[in-house]
Amino acid sequence: MSHKVGFIYAHPDDETFLSACLIRQLADSGEQPVLLLATKGDAGKKNGDVSHLTNEELGDLREQEMLQAASILGLAAVEQLGLPDGKLNSVDATDFLQGVIQFINQHQLKVIFSFPEDGGNFHPDHMAISRMAASAVLSGKCPSVQKMYYCVSNTLLEQGHQPSISVDTQPQWEMKARALMAHASQIFAIERYFGDLVSCPPNRRVEAFVLAWERGEWWPVKQEKSVLDDLL
Repeated sequence: MSHKVGFIYAHPDDETFLSACLIRQLADSGEQPVLLLATKGDAGKKNGDVSHLTNEELGDLREQEMLQAASILGLAAVEQLGLPDGKLNSVDATDFLQGVIQFINQHQLKVIFSFPEDGGNFHPDHMAISRMAASAVLSGKCPSVQKMYYCVSNTLLEQGHQPSISVDTQPQWEMKARALMAHASQIFAIERYFGDLVSCPPNRRVEAFVLAWERGEWWPVKQEKSVLDDLL
C-alpha cells in the first residue's frame, strides 16, 4: 500500500534544496510523493541568460524547470497555488489556507513536510507557507494527516528539537545535483549555497527533518528509520 507523502513549500527549487534525496528515496520505495508550491517563483533573482525576462516570463520558465526537476526527483504530482511571489503575507489568508487544505485532501496525504515557523532563514514567504501548512493540519479539515515534519533550522536546534529523520545526500549527490541544475534560472543562488555541484559540500550533506506533530501531539521525541513509521 502506498502512503501519500506531501511537500508544501513556497517556491520552485525549495523542494530540491531541502528534500531532494528524501523525495527520491520515497519514490524509489514505491511511494507517491507530491509537491505543492505557493508561488511560481516569478520574483526570483534573474541570473545570467534570463536577466532580460519579465516576472511573468520568469514564472513560466520556472514552471518548466520545476517539471524537469520533478522528473528527476520522482515526484508523482506538482501543483501551484499561483500566489504572488514575495507577497504571501499580503494575500487573502482564507483562500490561501483553503488551497492548502484542498491539496492535502485531494491527495489524502498522511505525511506532510514544510518549513519550520522561522522559514528556515526567516524568508517571509517560507514563514507564510509554514503557517498555512500547520493551520491546515490543525483545522480539523484534513483528517488523513497523521504526521507533520519541519525542515531543520538553527532556531529549531536552539530550541532543543532534534531531527527525527536525517538523510545522507552523498550516495545520491549526482541525482540531487541534476535536480538543482534543472532550476537553471536560479543557478547563481544554487552555487552560492552548494558550490559548483561537482561534489557534495560537507556542510550541506544532510537533509534533516524534525517531527513537529503526530496525531495531535506536538514535538514527539523519537528517532525514526522512515517517515512512514507508525502510520495507521
